[in-house]
Amino acid sequence: MDRTPDVEQRVCGIVLAAGAGRRFGAPKAGIVFEGRTLAERAAALLLGGGCDDVVVVTGALAQGLRLHSSANLHLVHNPLWNTGMASSLRAGLDAAAERGADAAVLTLVDLPWIGPEAVRRVIARHREGASVVAATYDGRRGHPILFARKHFADVAASAQGDSGARRFLAAHPTVADVDCTDTGRIDDVDVPADLPGP
Repeated sequence: MDRTPDVEQRVCGIVLAAGAGRRFGAPKAGIVFEGRTLAERAAALLLGGGCDDVVVVTGALAQGLRLHSSANLHLVHNPLWNTGMASSLRAGLDAAAERGADAAVLTLVDLPWIGPEAVRRVIARHREGASVVAATYDGRRGHPILFARKHFADVAASAQGDSGARRFLAAHPTVADVDCTDTGRIDDVDVPADLPGP
């Protein structure tokens, strides 16, 4: 454990939803799957898993993104979205800090089969004392990923291009991995065939 446990920590979820979805053929944030856009599903995942607020970072689909109305849900546009995921991660961390978050839980918009229990487990491990937590699936690290606020600047500085938080996680010596294999699937959506038909 690398900090004193504190159940009062305020947690902000971050959805990276800025990409153009070139392989898919459209921005994935606005794709409707089982009645909700992928952005809505990701935001609901984080709120349902226990995040106090959720920031959805938009980019290619800056206008017309359908999200349910909530006082705890915030859209943040990243004007540099086409430079890669790193700029969206920085925008999300800045927004989380502005909202007084003590920790941020990160996920991607194109992971519709992650379950809220994974978010709950990651947050619970943080509240037990871990400052960096990652969900794992069959031994493979995936999302969601949590960073305590003290790491925000280092995560932002290490992010480059489309690597996001990968370099920070690889260099950080005390990532707490939490098994979430039974909570959902880490499969992503790259092309339309990845989503089952009606």
